[in-house]
Amino acid sequence: MNTTVVATTPEDLVVAPKEFSVNIPDWLSQCIVTHESQPENEEADLICKAFNFAYRLHEGQDRKSGEPYIAHPIAVAGLLRDLGGDREMIAAGFLHDIVEDTDTTAEQLETLFGVGVRRLVEGVTKLSKFNFSSKKERQAENFRRMFLAMAKDIRVIVVKLADRLHNMRTLEHLGPEQQQRIALETREIFAPLANRLGIGRFKWELEDLCFKYLEAESYNSVQLLVAEKRIDREARLEQVSATLKERLAAIGVKVMEIQGRPKHLYGIYHKMQKQQKKFDEIYDIAAVRVIVETKEECYRSLAIVHDAFKPIPGRFKDYIGLPKPNRYQSLHTSVVGLNGRPLEVQIRTEEMHHIAEYGIAAHWKYKETGGSNPFVSKDEKFTWLRQLLDWQNDLKDAQEYIENLRDNLFEDDVYVFTPQGEVIALTRGATPVDFAYHIHTEVGNQMKGVRINGRWSVLDTPLQNGDIVEIVTSKNSHPSLDWLNFVVTPSARNRIRQWYKKSKRDENLLRGRDLLEKELGKTGLDALLKSERMQTVAKQCNYQGVEDLLAALGYGELTLNQVVNRLRETVKIQQVQSNPAILLPSHNTVKPSPSTGQSFPIAGVEGLLYKVARCCSALPGESIIGVVSRGAEGISIHRQGCPNVENVPGERLIPVSWNPVDEKGRYETYSIDIQVEVIDRVGVMKDILSRLSDLNINVTSAGVKTGFGKPALISLSIDIRDHDQYERCVQKIKIMSDVLNIKRVSEMQGA
Repeated sequence: MNTTVVATTPEDLVVAPKEFSVNIPDWLSQCIVTHESQPENEEADLICKAFNFAYRLHEGQDRKSGEPYIAHPIAVAGLLRDLGGDREMIAAGFLHDIVEDTDTTAEQLETLFGVGVRRLVEGVTKLSKFNFSSKKERQAENFRRMFLAMAKDIRVIVVKLADRLHNMRTLEHLGPEQQQRIALETREIFAPLANRLGIGRFKWELEDLCFKYLEAESYNSVQLLVAEKRIDREARLEQVSATLKERLAAIGVKVMEIQGRPKHLYGIYHKMQKQQKKFDEIYDIAAVRVIVETKEECYRSLAIVHDAFKPIPGRFKDYIGLPKPNRYQSLHTSVVGLNGRPLEVQIRTEEMHHIAEYGIAAHWKYKETGGSNPFVSKDEKFTWLRQLLDWQNDLKDAQEYIENLRDNLFEDDVYVFTPQGEVIALTRGATPVDFAYHIHTEVGNQMKGVRINGRWSVLDTPLQNGDIVEIVTSKNSHPSLDWLNFVVTPSARNRIRQWYKKSKRDENLLRGRDLLEKELGKTGLDALLKSERMQTVAKQCNYQGVEDLLAALGYGELTLNQVVNRLRETVKIQQVQSNPAILLPSHNTVKPSPSTGQSFPIAGVEGLLYKVARCCSALPGESIIGVVSRGAEGISIHRQGCPNVENVPGERLIPVSWNPVDEKGRYETYSIDIQVEVIDRVGVMKDILSRLSDLNINVTSAGVKTGFGKPALISLSIDIRDHDQYERCVQKIKIMSDVLNIKRVSEMQGA
């Protein structure tokens, strides 16, 4: 339901009346009171105006639960306030659905509330007013847009996380299918994002809510196990806390707080699954958190913990000396507690605890700056975001983008060192090749070997925490296609592919020229390629010159139809009726006879024996020509420009064309052969077949030819309805990052 904007100036936004159709939280009531008594209070003024604007525009809209829609923006704004968000964030919490659900424009929001609020709302707004060919494309474009907005203002994702958290809290009002879809997306993208930003309180609740909807039976089982052990666990934690408090006081350590806690439900379940252990075997189901004043007291407290309780070997982690990428700091140790039960102890300062709970919100760089808050690219804690931005534009395929995004967001990092002692955080399972490309593209491209901890190692060795990695380079070295089989980071994978594209430029140029030659003929091709007309086509296709255009055509970034159609348009604009240096294939204009109806797919062969020649496999929508066979095979149908027709005498050629589809939409399919050149990796054939299945294209045969260190050649015979469907098929496969080239296979035979 859309609501027309009434207010056009900030002065029109008066404070809403006291009688609301929804419960108003105390903090908002207090804000309204403050605004009434102190009109000059800028924070209360912006927040109250945003609330009033959202209240009026969402009036009459209800949520699936039946409550007024405004309850959702109020809850989101409250979450942002609790997190320590500034006035612009809280205002954006009220307004985050305005652009999507009403007729209000982003420009109007900027006029009323400032550029900062506009950017936050735009960054959060989904692309519901745009059309995409699939839900996956819509989802991918939403995330691309969101990450670009995050690069300008990191607060965008915090507003989005608050929005998602409240939606997850009220998910029971949606149908099972929507619950599953939203919960899965939240687990794969938004919970890891909360973790990357260090907002622990959001991450834990999001994960538990996803767990509840995605694996209800397991959720209930873990919840019951935790509840059953609660009384015993609380008693043990109380005893441990009392012991530690007494021992720490004795050495003069000021304890700010000691608290016992159970691990959140999904954390317990995930650890049980990952380690294949039973509930009672998980060390940190029960945990004690010790909060002290200084970093030095953290280490002194650790000594007391290990003196009071027996430490479990291999279960100590120092996140103070080596913080996580999200700036989390704490000492973790597992000990044998009372009654021989394992127990985790966490030791941190108050500041570290605040960062663990609030993450990036504990370090806002954006205090009252009027919205001009550019992303600080040199800030180390945002390295992961810069990496996402580096590779997301290279992945045009929606499915591949979502998969890479999901894999890159999950934090399961390994920490290694350069020979100079610099700490590098990489994805778990990363290899020396991933490390090399993380340092610099040229280090990866010239990598010759690696020493790990002073010893020569193979390039696919998974790196371990604490490894010292030394990359050996050589100017004569270059990437190998085999590296794609073991690198795990998207940035390394994409840079290897980019090098391969550039290194094969000469081959791509020849392939592109060959494609044009087959379509346009040899006559005059050299003159055409040097002409101003072709240079114009290159610029129209966003390439610097004709060579770049040919290379793109050879590699598959452009299709032959795109180039030829651009060329035709240029010829028409310049009003060139004929030019012997340019031989464009002509379109047949023969129309079917009305008496024949549309029972024949091809007009001009009614009542005659005919076949579609396999050499060029013409498809409806393509210009065709008929050739009278020498034997008793009737008429052979070829594509215009087919090499097998070049030397056929004119008396054997007959004009033919495709009939339009009949009124009932009946289609025939035509078998064609295509060859796909790909970078060899496990699963690439499956991915291609999956995309063909999405287009309802039947595959009648498939084969793969591979060679060590060379691209794989996949040969497919497919049933195609018409040229448009073929073009969609080519585009669907071509945008895969592993695909180097795709072409139709022609057979040389007599016509």
